[in-house]
Amino acid sequence: LGRKKTFYFAVWLLLVSSFSLAWAPSFWVYGLLRFIIGMCTSGLYVVPFVLGMELVGPSKRVWAGIVICYFFAAGLVVLAGVAYLIRDWVYLEIAISIPSVFFLFYWWLIPESPRWLLSQGKHEEAVAILKKIAKGNNRHVNEKAFGNLTVQEEPSGRFWHLIDNPVLFKRTLIILINWMFASMAYYGLSLNTGDLSGDYYLNFFLSGLAEFPAYTICLLLLDRIGRKTLHVSCMVFGGIFCICAIFPMMYASEDLQPITVTLAMLGKVGIAAAYGIIYIWSAELYPTVVRNQGMGLSSTMANTGALVSPYVADLNKAVSGDVGRALPFVLFGGCALLAGLLALKLPETLNQHLPETIEDGINFGKKPNNKYKSEKEDNSVNSPGVDVNDGVYSSKL
Repeated sequence: LGRKKTFYFAVWLLLVSSFSLAWAPSFWVYGLLRFIIGMCTSGLYVVPFVLGMELVGPSKRVWAGIVICYFFAAGLVVLAGVAYLIRDWVYLEIAISIPSVFFLFYWWLIPESPRWLLSQGKHEEAVAILKKIAKGNNRHVNEKAFGNLTVQEEPSGRFWHLIDNPVLFKRTLIILINWMFASMAYYGLSLNTGDLSGDYYLNFFLSGLAEFPAYTICLLLLDRIGRKTLHVSCMVFGGIFCICAIFPMMYASEDLQPITVTLAMLGKVGIAAAYGIIYIWSAELYPTVVRNQGMGLSSTMANTGALVSPYVADLNKAVSGDVGRALPFVLFGGCALLAGLLALKLPETLNQHLPETIEDGINFGKKPNNKYKSEKEDNSVNSPGVDVNDGVYSSKL
């Protein structure tokens, strides 16, 4: 279907299911609609993310990948305020469903991914979009450059291509573990705000607010120290602070419980930053022909982590006392530490051209000649045989 049609299908499905949820006649219908909504929201986040990553050159990937996270954090902050003002869940569901209507206008605003079109052999459609982008950036591109756009003759990638090669299988497995544990810790810390001292709505608001410095760290450092170093550092940082939060929780008096909240929020900063980085890093590691499938599988694992997180957060109901309250933080922190250390096995992608084919993905990180040499090369489409050197992608889209 491509990026654009998949996105629009998810929009329509989300609109129908989210508004229907407010009038669910039974718990089972409610659960089914919640399941569909979760499926749609993943598509509405992952597909535009992949599209944005494929529309820009290497030096702009951080902006395309991280700026979107600010809006996710802003949604959490706004949700805290809306939920505080609207206590009835039916009216709250209707209120948070209305903004999705504006996504319908995106059909006329966003293009299909030229990179995906080229990988599917749709040369003319890709050229038409590239010319429109060049015009929007006030760039003149030689027609011969468009004529030189070529794609290696290779069938479209399939899901099993990620697991039938040992190199891609190990890489995919580590990526999936990082997605699952980052998601589990991220949503677990958000859902666990009710078990922290103080007002629930205020703690949830602070939890969303903590993500802004996390994403700012990503913007400032991702292109300086690389994806690998920063992701591992953030996962370890977040894991350590989550584990440290158990000590004031178990041994400090009630007057010192704000220390627990502070440590939990610092842990959220690290986990949120790592969660944003893994989006960019994994999108750069998956070859173009299986990038949508890879990101979809990663999103599924992230949803699995999110599904487990409330049960981990509620372990205090199974284990009584301070130990029960501290146990979720131990698990969130321990899983973050494990995932961060496993990520050391993944290759760095800073300043590297995206792998296009399965063979590119297998060889990625092994060959030293993947690194782009200049801003001029960065402005190209970065596809095999592509030489659009006049800067189609170099400015705003």
